[in-house]
Amino acid sequence: MEEKRIILVTGASSGIGAYCARQLAREGWRVMATARRPEDITALDRDGLEGFYLDYRDPSSIEKLVAAVLERTGGRLDALFNNGGYALAGAVEDIPVEALRDQFEANFFGWHDLTRRIVPVMRAQGHGRVVNCSSILGHVPLRYRGAYCASKYALEGLMLCLRADLAGSGIHVSLIEPGPIESKIALAGATIFEGHIDIEASVHRDAYRAQIERLRAGKGRSRLKLGPDAVYRALRHALEAERPKPHYPVTLPARAGFFLKRILPSAIFYRMVAGQG
Repeated sequence: MEEKRIILVTGASSGIGAYCARQLAREGWRVMATARRPEDITALDRDGLEGFYLDYRDPSSIEKLVAAVLERTGGRLDALFNNGGYALAGAVEDIPVEALRDQFEANFFGWHDLTRRIVPVMRAQGHGRVVNCSSILGHVPLRYRGAYCASKYALEGLMLCLRADLAGSGIHVSLIEPGPIESKIALAGATIFEGHIDIEASVHRDAYRAQIERLRAGKGRSRLKLGPDAVYRALRHALEAERPKPHYPVTLPARAGFFLKRILPSAIFYRMVAGQG
């Protein structure tokens, strides 16, 4: 019987990661999946996945994860799906340096650390797929999303360079760039935002208050939001296609963002995304 392909999926406690990890298992993959809370790891095991602890901000947890996964798989790993992290909102002028560093630890440095520990395994076996759940905000700036955008812009550059470095190795690198997807990232981000941003001292306080009220009232939903299955379709292609794409924009707003950035004069495009016409 043919051995199951093995993938490591991070950030699998909810949203995109939870859906993709379980769907991959249904389609015959052996799935190593990570979360931070013990109850989420237990839920992964209960659903037939193999759960592990990971906090991208903690280098020791990354080291332990890789050692544990490779011990479990006999040193083999066919694919890595970097996912998870969080989105810190707030105007750039209001973001403390410490908060920006933490955003990068979770969304950028941790991804780099994990990936560079996995690449030698894939080189030794002569094949592998590294897929990263980035964002359209790695290409298009958005007001009050400076920290998150910066982390995703950095991720795009890093992983595209990795893709070039790995040319001819049998290892393929792809970036999935969703627009609005149903997940808990906005609500989780609101709590983080309130912990880092001095709302009352900000010139943006009225806009902040209005956005928080909309989220709490459940009015943050967009008609253009898709479910995590839309991301899964892109992930599946990136994992199984003979020639996976470097970029997978997901949702109409993401595809429109790529298109408009390409065809519009930059001054008009940046006014538009800033909500200035």
